[in-house]
Amino acid sequence: MTRTLYDLCGRDERLRFSPYCWRVRMALAHKKLEFDTIAWRFEDKEALAFADYDKVPVLCDNEQIITDSFEIMRYLDKAYPESPVLGEGVDYQRALFFKYFVERSVTPGLFRIVALDLLDAIHPDDRDYFRKTREARFGMPLAEVHNPEQGRQQLTQALAPVRDQLRSSPFIDGEAPSGADYLLFGSMMWAHTVSLEPLAEPNDPVDEWFKRMLTVHGGVAGNALTIRDLS
Repeated sequence: MTRTLYDLCGRDERLRFSPYCWRVRMALAHKKLEFDTIAWRFEDKEALAFADYDKVPVLCDNEQIITDSFEIMRYLDKAYPESPVLGEGVDYQRALFFKYFVERSVTPGLFRIVALDLLDAIHPDDRDYFRKTREARFGMPLAEVHNPEQGRQQLTQALAPVRDQLRSSPFIDGEAPSGADYLLFGSMMWAHTVSLEPLAEPNDPVDEWFKRMLTVHGGVAGNALTIRDLS
């Protein structure tokens, strides 16, 4: 069986930092599905022409081509129903809500913490594209977006309900990680991979959860290359 994930890489091909690709990586590990990766860069749009898509992740599962991280997680649940990640019915709707929460409330704070670190981690050939598109999105220079202290304050506030949840269970989804954990972890891993900036206070429930997430599924995330290995 051939299963391939197109995965965003940085200035070192082994540096894989996309929050959306990390969602998928964790979902695949959750289901114990083997896969290969193909390193992809922002400007390499032609490499994804076969998928009629211009960003990653793209998962090729034999003849199936699936785009968008959440749709890939949904596909994996349908194609490989054992050990569901998002679930069905009410479970799925709650996971969808949590997806929106992460993308709209958590990710902006994370970006403020790591914006310039992220620019440095990206392949040099992609930096002009990244700067232009992100400055257009935020309406200001990246140097003004980058504000780690303000970003941490924003992140701390956004994660207050997650912190409360983690005081009563080791993972967001209970005794073992699942879809909600992977949705948040993907974004946290994105920041952790490219930056040395702390994302939470030591002993904070979110910090302890993140450390646990680095060890699950045989340490698939904890063993990944980060900027620490390149400094």
